[in-house]
Amino acid sequence: MQVKLHQWARADRSRRFDDLYNLVCDPAFLAEAWRRVSTNAGARTAGIDGLTVAQVEDRLGVQPFLMEIRDELKARTYRPSPVRRTQIPKSNGKLRDLGIP
Repeated sequence: MQVKLHQWARADRSRRFDDLYNLVCDPAFLAEAWRRVSTNAGARTAGIDGLTVAQVEDRLGVQPFLMEIRDELKARTYRPSPVRRTQIPKSNGKLRDLGIP
């Protein structure tokens, strides 16, 4: 769907996508987002909530976790935690911003 939306937007720059919120709430979209997050190299690192992917899988279960997020999204009560920001040194001596969701 992401590719299709991109193609449609490029083909018609004036096109408006009015119902994207329902796509975000779709269980298939949430499952795909989870798949992408859980296979990311950063999945072993805890997020701002202190949980790793493995802890969510073991303690909460992926489906209940995603359905809780979906319910909050549908009720419009979901408030993501702010990204934890830090700076890490680069090889050239400068610093690079790092955001931990």
